[in-house]
Amino acid sequence: MAQQPALPFSKLRLSKGLAFLSGEMAFADDGSLPEGIAAQTALILKRIAGTLGTVGLSLDDVVQVAVHLVDEADFGAFNAEYRQHFREPLPVRTTVVARLLAPGALLEVTVTAAQRD
Repeated sequence: MAQQPALPFSKLRLSKGLAFLSGEMAFADDGSLPEGIAAQTALILKRIAGTLGTVGLSLDDVVQVAVHLVDEADFGAFNAEYRQHFREPLPVRTTVVARLLAPGALLEVTVTAAQRD
C-alpha cells in the first residue's frame, strides 16, 4: 500500500504562551477505531494529553475545548467520560453536532492550552 501524503496542517502550534492542537479523532495506531463514545473519548483525551506532554503541558493546562459529536444521543455518555479527565476549573467548551469526514469516528476534539503562570 502506498504511503498517504501528510495532511496540510500542524498537529501542534505554540504561540505567545498558548498551545493550539488540531482536532483529534480516536484512531488507534493500526488505524482502527474503538467502539462506542466512551472508548473513543478516552482515547482522544489520552492522545491529547500525550501531545501536550511533549511541550511540558497537561490536561490541567487546557483552557478551551471544541467538540464535534456525530450523534446528539452520545452527549450524555461523552460528558460522563470527559468529566473523568478534567479537574476544576474546567476549560470553556463548545459542543456541536456535525458530520465528520472519517467513517466510524463518533467525535473530534480540539483544544487550546496555556502555559502556567
